[in-house]
Amino acid sequence: MLSYHYAFYGLRDELKTIYDAGEATAIAHEILLHITGKDKTERLLNKDKKLSQSEQLQYDAMKADLLKGKPIQYATGIAWFMGHPYMVNEHVLIPRPETEELVQLIAAEHKSRKVRILDIGTGSGCIPIALKQLLPGAEITACDISNDALRIADRNARNLGAAIDLLQLDILDEAGWPQLGRFDIIVSNPPYIPMHEKEQLDINVRDYEPGTALFVPGDDPLLFYRVIARLAKAHLHKAGAVYCELHRDYATQTKKLFEDAGYKDSLIREDLHGNLRMLKALG
Repeated sequence: MLSYHYAFYGLRDELKTIYDAGEATAIAHEILLHITGKDKTERLLNKDKKLSQSEQLQYDAMKADLLKGKPIQYATGIAWFMGHPYMVNEHVLIPRPETEELVQLIAAEHKSRKVRILDIGTGSGCIPIALKQLLPGAEITACDISNDALRIADRNARNLGAAIDLLQLDILDEAGWPQLGRFDIIVSNPPYIPMHEKEQLDINVRDYEPGTALFVPGDDPLLFYRVIARLAKAHLHKAGAVYCELHRDYATQTKKLFEDAGYKDSLIREDLHGNLRMLKALG
């Protein structure tokens, strides 16, 4: 069995073949913490302590997965969002920091209101769960086409004590829209990557995250925004708002799409990296 010392450095050095040094180091620390339950300082003080047999087996399996490009969040089954751990697997996207910014924007603009919120394409449930934590008076429904994703969202909601309603729905099929009711806010981080961009993505995204949550049918990056704009016209209360995460290359086109559909005061916000990332449009 490997000692803590050799387990860390062995993993870090092998990960350097696919990650830069800083990221390889961070991943190796996270994996050893996950396996042993001991942080960097504890492992350093006990550097000669050996992994148990079960820890060694877990270490070997996780290392093999990571070296194939599997994201660490799928290797550990945990992704952090707004300071809380979310269960994730290959059926849901890994929550991104940019999505935290979208949640914070919504919460800041509606913190004094009791609102009804619909999240479209919920995946892990990170958006509605975080909004429920920040807006405890909100009534929130989250939908997804994938029952596998909804099972993950349900477990996360239960684990984090967030009372949200979950609904299986393909929003591209308008026959299902009547069951939705009306909302003050409709939010979505929909699929927006055209298939022709697939090969440009990192292997850990392209080969592991769910394609149905990443790529748009027909290579049409505006498809889901077009559908959301129509759906929201029928299901937003007066003065309701739509919030969407955007593909930075199609942000201005998406804004124009909502304006052409009759939305007013539409605006695009940048994320912390300066990318055009968030849309707000008033119905």
